Amino acid sequence: MKKARIGALIALLSLGTVGASQAAFTVGGENGWQLSTDGIVDIFATYYSTSPNPKGKVGIDLLGTSSPAGQYGQRFGVGVGLLPSVVAFNVKAPTTNGIESTVRIGIYPSVQNQNDTRFNTGPNIDFREIFYTAKGAYGELLAGRALNLYQGKNILTDMTLLTAGTVGGRGNTVTLGHIGYGYLYTGFGPQFRYTTPDFGGAKFAIEVAEPYAISTETTKTSSPRVEAELSYAKVFGGVSAQAWLSGIYQTATRSDNAAARPGKDNESIGGAYGISTGFSGVNLLFSGYGGKGLGVLSTQDGGIGQLGEDEGTAVDAGGKERLHWGFLAQATYQLTPSFKIGANYGQSRLEETDRDKAERAAAGFAQIKKQESGVLSLTYNLNKFTQFIGEYIYAQNTWHNGENQHSNQFALGTMFYW
Repeated sequence: MKKARIGALIALLSLGTVGASQAAFTVGGENGWQLSTDGIVDIFATYYSTSPNPKGKVGIDLLGTSSPAGQYGQRFGVGVGLLPSVVAFNVKAPTTNGIESTVRIGIYPSVQNQNDTRFNTGPNIDFREIFYTAKGAYGELLAGRALNLYQGKNILTDMTLLTAGTVGGRGNTVTLGHIGYGYLYTGFGPQFRYTTPDFGGAKFAIEVAEPYAISTETTKTSSPRVEAELSYAKVFGGVSAQAWLSGIYQTATRSDNAAARPGKDNESIGGAYGISTGFSGVNLLFSGYGGKGLGVLSTQDGGIGQLGEDEGTAVDAGGKERLHWGFLAQATYQLTPSFKIGANYGQSRLEETDRDKAERAAAGFAQIKKQESGVLSLTYNLNKFTQFIGEYIYAQNTWHNGENQHSNQFALGTMFYW
């Protein structure tokens, strides 16, 4: 059996950020059925010092702290990084009529205590992956819960996927990497997906998935969410190249009792892109996204209303979709077979609507304008299955009224792969 790679996330990494990404154990019988397991244990110590909450802000605040007004927020924590730990099981059926059929179940637990309490030790287990694939000369069919296509490669190619990156408010969950600071979190969702065969390095995939709320006023999601991706990956001598385009489209109907635009539809439509190249130990990457009705944290923040924002961040208080865009630039260099250095910088931005501008002028409350962060990292591979990482992160949020909040952050951690 071709050894399974670490999850849907790591399986899609074509830039080789981790060498040890193959199953450690494969058990097979004479009848052709095979079982394998793979996974990650990761743990990071993180610290942040974040400036006081500014005045006059609304919407999601990814750097928000619980410190008293006017004081810096400081927190030391020990927990998982951007990825939780992973324990996964793969089942492969006998190849029949040229079709390879597999099932994957991925369990993603966090390790930290909840809400900073000694005895609240719930493991926060997340069953992100439960899917079936059938692959043949026609391509591949996937059915189940898996990583969504839109902006999937944007997060998969971020070097902080396997580290901590931007720490954020943290709590009992994962760090942010560059989620909200260069791309949006695509999420894992139930779906049907078809991927074409490889045509000289090029592939096309289309996904029909369960829809999300676009606004907190969403009451009907009667049409599916459609995502697609066109990708290309090739090695030319000693040079690797990768590029992709992805997109999303979905509508959702507002409540008949909504204060604004009752019974009307909201629309999420967006595109994402990326290009990277690797040569002589150097890897360069630039990726980005844009669209309307997307949000500032995860794709379609519609179900999230926070800090005075009644409709979420994808839609304004008048029920109109906002424009969102962002980018991530990155460079890494393999100093030696054991040491790698990396640096990246990303932004996510929200453009005000006319309603937002009027509310800011009348009441002095402003939406987030720009979330940006930069990461410097040093990675040491002790061996093929043990890795140590140190990072410095600077993050800053800026609102449309000119107020800002900044954070100095540090992360030191280790990851074990099998």
